[in-house]
Amino acid sequence: MFYLSDAELDRLLLDDVAYGDLTTRALGCGDRFGQMTFCRREAGRISGVAVAVRLLRKLGLEVSAQVRDGVDVAAGTVLLTAMGTAERLHQGWKVVQNVLEWCGGVAQYMAQMVATARAINPLVQIACTRKCIPGTKSLAIAAVIDGGGILHRAGTAESVLLFANHRRFYAEPDNWEAMVQRLKQAAPEKKVIVEADAVEEALAALRAQADIVQLDKFTPDEFSLVLAQAHLLAPRCLLSAAGGITRSNVADYVRAGAQLLVTSAPYYAPPVNIKVQLHPLSL
Repeated sequence: MFYLSDAELDRLLLDDVAYGDLTTRALGCGDRFGQMTFCRREAGRISGVAVAVRLLRKLGLEVSAQVRDGVDVAAGTVLLTAMGTAERLHQGWKVVQNVLEWCGGVAQYMAQMVATARAINPLVQIACTRKCIPGTKSLAIAAVIDGGGILHRAGTAESVLLFANHRRFYAEPDNWEAMVQRLKQAAPEKKVIVEADAVEEALAALRAQADIVQLDKFTPDEFSLVLAQAHLLAPRCLLSAAGGITRSNVADYVRAGAQLLVTSAPYYAPPVNIKVQLHPLSL
């Protein structure tokens, strides 16, 4: 389970309900007791339930989750229920619905990518970049994991990834061997990843014995070409396919031999449809 701070949860709530629900207040029904249910209209992967529970409990509601994050459910499945005053229920309604819909969309997209790729090669891993929508990182990372993906890098301090923008500042920008060796010496516990933008750069990175060469925006045919050379130049090197990898073309890259794919596409998936119903209850 990923941890979201109370401050992050409060920001989600304050963005929408800091001043209460005017409609409920104007109707004068805020003190009535009721129940709220959230269910998934279509079958698919679930994400955001754990966060939803914490959000609703912060509003003083009694909450019960019927499913856990990262599972597939049938259409119409109730995800969670909450009970409390109408005022509090209406305050939690849209905030939680938005979380469940957006997180579910990310997880669903990732799950579909993984299923497509592993139908061809069960050993494939799909990693998401850190290029998520600003302000959504904590939710996005959890949703990616719930969808069966892995993280490429959550931040710049956790892995070594040599871009062309780094190389241009190096004293010898064309000396791939020197850069790779320096990185290995300076960060001996990390694998050295080198991004290549062209076939010639990929071959240079292979000759330098990088641990992983990330092929950015290569076509599947170009990926296959470099992979054939990798077996000869650096048999222990892993090639990853990155840039423009989506649900529609992931199979092409797996057939080309990619065992690691890097993508940002799940972050921009359409949200799933969560139905919310509120009903008064008799005490």
